[in-house]
Amino acid sequence: MSSAAPRPRRMTAVLREEERVTPLELFFDLVFVLAITQCTALMADDPTWEGLARGLLVLALLWWAWVGYAWLTSVVQPEEGAVRLVIFGAMAGLLIVSLSVPDVFGDDATIFACAYAVIRAGQIGLFLIASRDEPQLRHSVWGLAAGTALGSCLLILGSFFEPGVQFAIWTVALVLDVGEPYLFGSEGWKLVPGHFAERHGLIIIIALGESIVAIGAGAGAVVDAGVVVAAVLGIGVAAALWWLYFDVVAIVAARRLAELPVGREQNEVARDSYSLLHFPMVAGIVLIALGMKKTLGAVDEPLKLVPAVATLGGAALYLLAHVAFRWRNVRSFNARRTVCAVLLVALIPVATEVESLVTVGGLAAILAALIVYEVIRYSEFRDRIRHELAQEPTPG
Repeated sequence: MSSAAPRPRRMTAVLREEERVTPLELFFDLVFVLAITQCTALMADDPTWEGLARGLLVLALLWWAWVGYAWLTSVVQPEEGAVRLVIFGAMAGLLIVSLSVPDVFGDDATIFACAYAVIRAGQIGLFLIASRDEPQLRHSVWGLAAGTALGSCLLILGSFFEPGVQFAIWTVALVLDVGEPYLFGSEGWKLVPGHFAERHGLIIIIALGESIVAIGAGAGAVVDAGVVVAAVLGIGVAAALWWLYFDVVAIVAARRLAELPVGREQNEVARDSYSLLHFPMVAGIVLIALGMKKTLGAVDEPLKLVPAVATLGGAALYLLAHVAFRWRNVRSFNARRTVCAVLLVALIPVATEVESLVTVGGLAAILAALIVYEVIRYSEFRDRIRHELAQEPTPG
């Protein structure tokens, strides 16, 4: 009688092999929607330069926590073993962090910092379990653990100070945490390219969804003709932002990442192109959402300077992030998106003088014109990329 084969251990971390994003990852990202919404609300409640800076800092901290789990679930299978339970715990922590955002520079600072530290600790713990038999990965994880521990301690320390000092300490914590991957090398990290690219594409959709939520939040109880027009234009802007990323850019970048040699080169492109350069894309969308929220509140009045900067400057930031994203991936400069970004920034003074509805209409028109130009000018290349008929460099 033959002995039965040993049962595989389930309460551990299993290295990932499949490329599709799992339902659990989508479930996790839905909690991140609330975090983005809270950051928009934080800036909307204090539409000053200081309020804008605070909101973007909190958004950056939340983004870096999300990035950590994007890397984690590209290394380990999220629905196997203990990983599922830890992700559920991280979702609870992220919910507490999100609920703390409105008073993050007040009474809830310490709650935010402690919950954030717990989220990051869960990520490090799973990485340590997954890297038991991977010496290079274990080395990289220990470096990440050091940076995470230092950053988390600084967040908790800063939460006990006045808002100005807290902001400074938290900025230092973020810089040290984000800078850690550059200090401890990138050779040991692992990722599944298709999954990693898709995960970041989905978070762009999450951010765009939040911008639509902001339209609804800003409309209020009265839905008149001005609100209807502004809402339609807002959807137009969101659709344009979607098109500019998903029509060609996302396809080319995902293909490029998959073609790179496994190891240092692939990991560094993933780090720079996705972990870092997708943040200004998300931040740009959040800033536009802030501007839309203010527009829907008073469609017949000019935007004040900060909301005007958020609306047009946010769109410019989004486009410039695309320019940098393309340069990092294929070393090609996108002049037309750069020109549009400069034009949007130049129109900020105008936005403070005309009705906010006109500003949103102008933004929608500029983005639509950019899309039409690219579709016509590069129609053959676009068709080949979208239907995988050729492998060729992006046009200049």
